Amino acid sequence: MPFDGASRRSQPSLPPTWRWVRLGDVCEETAGVRDPRSEPEKSFRYVDITSVDNSAKRIVDPRTLLGGDAPSRARQVIRAGDVIVSTTRPNLNAVAMVPQDLDGQVCSTGFCVLRAKEGLEPAYLFAFVRTAEFVQSLSNLVKGALYPAVTDKQVRDQVMPLPPLPEQERIAAILNEQMAAVEKARAAAEPRLEAAKGLLAAYLRATFDSQEIRRWPSESLGNVLQLRKEIVHPRDNPQGPATFVGLEHVESITGRRIGSIDLEKAALTGRKPQFYTGDIVYGYLRPYLNKVWIGEFDGLCSVDQYVYSVDRDKAITEFVAWFMRSPGYLRSAPIDTTPGQLPRIRTEEVSSVEIHLPPLAEQERIVRTLKAQVDAAERVRKGVAEELAAIGALPAVLLKGAFSGEL
Repeated sequence: MPFDGASRRSQPSLPPTWRWVRLGDVCEETAGVRDPRSEPEKSFRYVDITSVDNSAKRIVDPRTLLGGDAPSRARQVIRAGDVIVSTTRPNLNAVAMVPQDLDGQVCSTGFCVLRAKEGLEPAYLFAFVRTAEFVQSLSNLVKGALYPAVTDKQVRDQVMPLPPLPEQERIAAILNEQMAAVEKARAAAEPRLEAAKGLLAAYLRATFDSQEIRRWPSESLGNVLQLRKEIVHPRDNPQGPATFVGLEHVESITGRRIGSIDLEKAALTGRKPQFYTGDIVYGYLRPYLNKVWIGEFDGLCSVDQYVYSVDRDKAITEFVAWFMRSPGYLRSAPIDTTPGQLPRIRTEEVSSVEIHLPPLAEQERIVRTLKAQVDAAERVRKGVAEELAAIGALPAVLLKGAFSGEL
């Protein structure tokens, strides 16, 4: 059901009392402007793109500013019941309805302000601008653009199916009730997802911070790990295929590989460290992200990753990797926070961290236990994530039905 600015004759048929309308025809031509800088000592509340939660579709954090501090884009007057639509990156659908407590305040010129005329229910209009069809129609207008933005005119040129006012009010009331139920379900599920994500960290803490593990002798990681220094450099004219695994391809905490890139060494534009099957590939940039992966094959990684082999006479590779993902490791590792740079750990700082090493058989038992816990935690996380995905899909289904005359 394309809701776009094309000829209304090309639109799908509607119930008998409905009609297609252009947004600009059912909304006020302008919302009004005011320059807060004309009263530099007077405070006002300012809504910009960062003030809108594009998931919840509401204004969550308007700023209070003095007129003298007003940005140049703080110009549009907003009224309670106005619908604001961000004209930048329309695919993100940053839209909201202005609440009563922001009546008469100011929003950025980065929004198209839609103020319903008589005969248009604002809540119905607000529901429409959240539809997948509206979002897709605007997104189609910026395909291929270097700066993805639409104009106010393009927003106002969108067409909308419009029933009589009593029907608009009925539909809006039902949608408000349904959306509130969806939001309630989302609010209940999101903490459970965070709790599920925290399970693995809790398991690692219980393992590596336990009194049981502390009774075993410790070694510095520098005595357990050997840093590989093999670099594939374009100036050496390398040849042949390779698989690249960067920071973005490793899942936090679990150490799972979630991607890779096949490439030709001859096409490299920068140096890349070499890793081998069974090596620990460790993301030292922003180490709190816990990007610790064990190589499943030979390949290349980013210069933001260290490559280590493990002394197999002292430790099981999986045991060391799990330790390096643990909260205890991060507490012990002296992370460099040089001003102007992202946090990082240097090789000598990794080497200085102490690890308790039970006998190899005990390390293997601990690894088996952790693997079982990881699998259980992942099943819980996946189940809650699927539940949230289903909840997230509900609004589109409800809105599609409402604007097809099926509600």
